[in-house]
Amino acid sequence: MPPTRATTNDRSALRILLRLWPYVRPVRVRLFSAALVAIVASCTGLVIPLVLKWMVDGPVAGRDPAGVWLGALYLLLLGLAEALLFGLRRWLVARPLSHVEASMRAALYARLQRLPVAFHDRWASGQLLSRATTDLMLLRMFLAFPLTFLLVNGVTILVGVVIMLLQDWTLGLVILLPTVPVMWTCVIFEKRYAKVARLAQDQVGDLTTVVEESVLGIRIIKGFGRHRSQARAFRELVRTLRGTELRKARMLATIWGVIVTLPEIAIGAALFWGSVQVANGDLSAGTLVAFLSTALALRWPVESIGFLLAMSQEAATATERYFEVQDALEEDAAAAAAAAAAERGRAAQYPAPLRGASHPASGQRPERGAGNGATSPHRPAPDNDGIRFTAVSFRYPDASPDSVPTLEDITLHIRPGESMALVGATGSGKTTLTALVPRLHEATSGRITLDGTDITAMPREELRTLVAVAFEEPTLFSASVGENVLMGADDTAGEPELVRALSVAQADFAHALPQGTGTQVGEQGLSLSGGQRQRLALARAVVGRPRFLVLDDPLSALDVHTEAAVEAALRDVLADTTALIVAHRPSTVLLADRVALLSGGRITAVGTHHELLRDNAEYAHLMSGEDHRR
Repeated sequence: MPPTRATTNDRSALRILLRLWPYVRPVRVRLFSAALVAIVASCTGLVIPLVLKWMVDGPVAGRDPAGVWLGALYLLLLGLAEALLFGLRRWLVARPLSHVEASMRAALYARLQRLPVAFHDRWASGQLLSRATTDLMLLRMFLAFPLTFLLVNGVTILVGVVIMLLQDWTLGLVILLPTVPVMWTCVIFEKRYAKVARLAQDQVGDLTTVVEESVLGIRIIKGFGRHRSQARAFRELVRTLRGTELRKARMLATIWGVIVTLPEIAIGAALFWGSVQVANGDLSAGTLVAFLSTALALRWPVESIGFLLAMSQEAATATERYFEVQDALEEDAAAAAAAAAAERGRAAQYPAPLRGASHPASGQRPERGAGNGATSPHRPAPDNDGIRFTAVSFRYPDASPDSVPTLEDITLHIRPGESMALVGATGSGKTTLTALVPRLHEATSGRITLDGTDITAMPREELRTLVAVAFEEPTLFSASVGENVLMGADDTAGEPELVRALSVAQADFAHALPQGTGTQVGEQGLSLSGGQRQRLALARAVVGRPRFLVLDDPLSALDVHTEAAVEAALRDVLADTTALIVAHRPSTVLLADRVALLSGGRITAVGTHHELLRDNAEYAHLMSGEDHRR
């Protein structure tokens, strides 16, 4: 579930729904035209009682068959006109509303792609999925029906009441008697229904999360025989949602009962009083027929108020949930801007070499290989400074301000063309540190530079063309092997780059798949073994020949022989890049030129593998066979 659930207290449904205007504005002409057509159609229906009055007081009273047939023709034409106008309304709204829904869904997906990892860490995927599907469906339904008919029915009721008052004002007052209790009931209903509607939609998101997790984790569920307990948990959520939906139904039934019963009583009273007036000769029969026909024509607009209000409240809740996601980036962007301003202020105190400089610090070795160092209009010119962490600290956004930072005062320099292994016990912060380089998380304080350029000064798109990543838990998409690997390169990459990357990652098994590299790997790549997925993820990291490479224990799922082959191929890649490698095995550590020991969120030692093995007891313990077996 989301970290917080929005409250419906003191919330204005109208103000929330007005936020849809930017999406509706491009199709406003057709929607306004549809509403106008619907108003004309509805008011056309109100002309029918006037024709009936003319028929009763004229041709029927005068026993004129020709007049009766003429009146019937008028009624037929009015009915056809009303039906055609409502059909035109539906045609007018169908295409633009599908466009609105599609544009909102595309905007939500684009926003989700831009939101930081911290946001996705806090939100259940089912909650996000329900906002992109169920909530947008509710909004489309609202724009198609309640939005139009709240206006149409309001105008129809107003016109109908005026017609009735003009027919006979005393009967009109009788019909208007239920207005106050009906309006009071609607106000109470709206406030209470909003809370239950929000609860139901959040519960749908929870249910979607459980279904998604059960599908993705089906091997675990079956492997541990937990299908019954999972089914019980699912049934409990279903029962909870059912209870909430029944509360909604009871509330809707209550308001419907009030809205239907009171007007029906008023119509009965008007019929009685009108009949008395006709008997006394104070009212014509045609006028009474026209009055009652108009009152009956208004039954649907009045009775529909209940579920139109209910659908409007659900749409307001869906809009609220939709913009909870849309607004998240604005907050994060503001925070990022403030952080960037603070970092620029700190940078002014200790300026670093910027683009185009070429002054390596003394003792640093020159960058190896030219393949990754080529500049482009979108990349900063290298100054041979590699990756530099300066007093970097990090605390997760939802952590208490007075809690111990996950990372604290990290100062580390990875020289150009150098490979640095990052070693530490479980929970020491290794993965978090690697996530700071491509800005999957933002450093709380300090600065990180790539070849002298502060990463916060680079657009994320530019930064991520320079830095390639491979994670311990490889993620593959429902696409072909080739498409998954080439995600790590630009659009110009093709078969040669794919073949090279698969060879480096020792993933040549892909060529032996049923359709070769065009084989679809399925959702999450679960049709492949863990080692195969990990090798494809590694191939994706190296296919673009990145200047900087961040590897988070990328060989953990490989057997000893495959690991040795991959390491041999990786040495050539690492010779031409600057790399930070999280390592747990001594064999992976030996890929690196130097090693940094991370302990308790701090860098406690830096040196070669053999130096640390000789001089640092903690490192020796981590690299020992006993620890490795654990």
